[in-house]
Amino acid sequence: MATTEAVKQRTLLGECSAEFAGTFILILFGVGVVAQVVAGGIGNHDSIAWAWGIGVIMGVYVSARLSGGHINPAVTIALAVFRGFAWRKVLPYIGAQFLGAFAAALVVRWNYSKVLHHFDPGLTIKSQGVFSTLPGNGNTELGAGMWSGFLDQIIGTAILMLVILAIVDLRNTAPAANLGPFIIGLLVVGIGMAWGTLAGYAINPARDFGPRLASYLTGYGGAFKDQFGDPYFWVPIVGPIIGALVGALLYDLLVGRYLPVGDADEEPGRVPEPEQEKTA
Repeated sequence: MATTEAVKQRTLLGECSAEFAGTFILILFGVGVVAQVVAGGIGNHDSIAWAWGIGVIMGVYVSARLSGGHINPAVTIALAVFRGFAWRKVLPYIGAQFLGAFAAALVVRWNYSKVLHHFDPGLTIKSQGVFSTLPGNGNTELGAGMWSGFLDQIIGTAILMLVILAIVDLRNTAPAANLGPFIIGLLVVGIGMAWGTLAGYAINPARDFGPRLASYLTGYGGAFKDQFGDPYFWVPIVGPIIGALVGALLYDLLVGRYLPVGDADEEPGRVPEPEQEKTA
């Protein structure tokens, strides 16, 4: 029994390590490109959308073989509710995802420190959007506020989760295992280009709260509030979780329940093993 438990602990540790690494890579690309565009003046919204998508691709490739490449607490929770992902892994996965995002944001903050201080010496709301999302991306003229951002996050993450389930469902027309991360990255690019106005398409609690906390601890005193002074930090946490649950439910109601059930399904969220490994 002791040996079995030790193996389980090492396996879970490895999976969490992969989730940390995958989320770390995601945020290096994502927060890094926003710092470059906003504070450095290089690039535009399309740059941001594509770099976030590339970050997702690379982050999933880094982590998928060990952990399934969730790199998003909302995805992990939805897989536990609708796909039998082990509940004992949920909190460790989420902790690893938040830590990975936090650590990567610290790297970006350190690397771009001089640029950020030059662009925004007071480290105010002007550059806060580099690290965390804001209603209307900080624009007070759009009329976007806390609740419009909350609704936007539910819708955006529902789209994300519904399509992710379609992509990874082996009963559906799923892409080959090594193309799944690429397609999911394109999905995030599309969401960024179509659903980025009202709340900055966080669609990932770790993506927002990890960098938000990192910015708060490194000089952004107003990091947990939006441009109106309202507490906004909870919106990109609660909204994506609700949205992921809604998206998973819709996929099952509209598509999943009509698909044939295979003889043996892989564990949800994992990349299927190559045939040569299964027969070895």
